[in-house]
Amino acid sequence: MTSLPERAGRRCHHAIQPLHSTVYFSPALGRELAPYGIDDWLPAYLAVRAAPLGAVGAGTVTAAFYTFSHAAVARFVPEVWDAASPDTVLAARLRAVDATLRDLLGDEAVGSSRMAEAARLALRASEACTRPGRPLFAANADLPVPPVTEAPHLALWHAVTLLREHRGDAHIAVLQSAELDPLEAQVSHTASGHGIAPGWALRTRGYNEQDWSAAQERLAGRGLLDADGELTERGRELRRELEQETDRLDRAPYEHLGAEGVARLTELGGELTGAAVAAGGFPEGLIGTR
Repeated sequence: MTSLPERAGRRCHHAIQPLHSTVYFSPALGRELAPYGIDDWLPAYLAVRAAPLGAVGAGTVTAAFYTFSHAAVARFVPEVWDAASPDTVLAARLRAVDATLRDLLGDEAVGSSRMAEAARLALRASEACTRPGRPLFAANADLPVPPVTEAPHLALWHAVTLLREHRGDAHIAVLQSAELDPLEAQVSHTASGHGIAPGWALRTRGYNEQDWSAAQERLAGRGLLDADGELTERGRELRRELEQETDRLDRAPYEHLGAEGVARLTELGGELTGAAVAAGGFPEGLIGTR
């Protein structure tokens, strides 16, 4: 049972989550990592997102990220830690986040009272997140929290990262329960009209068109996709069930924040995300449409 309006936590997640992801597409991240020889998108992404876990191997990263090809991950991990240690990457990540949010939102916005309010709300929600079974959340939860009074935009980014990885870790468990392998999960999400576009998925996750077609065939064999690669009614129902179950496993932080706090964080987060998108924070054609 929940005291929140239906899908309130999910709406809040969708409002704030893009603020976390802006750094992955930011020129600032490239500038920060280039001195260490990390100058391509995939190794930069893998290093920056995996750094809280420590100098782990490819198997751990593949397990934690789920939708990435193990072969693609193994091209860069663990060798990336020879170029820059996890602590070095984490410091570069924070500098890149600072520059990214300043570039997209402006210096006045990053230090504003509204930014600080959003940071406090998101941090309060994250107090109810739990570590067991959530490796990416747990690793980020062990990092220092930037002070709201000095750097509210960094505090907000940290809190949003906690909430994002908390939901993501839960979602992986749901996908496995539904017996969707990493690429089947990606293909069915894209077919729903909400996932990243197939071209982006192939370029960034390390798969090829044959892999994609094979996953479509497997999903069609389960009655989840039709001959045109569209979700069947059964497929749409499965995607609805996946999101509902993820909502259930991720409800604690939003219950803790309360309906009023969730509504306010959704409002503030939506405004900030809208400004980031309008400022060119994401590549054109990133999200697929149906």
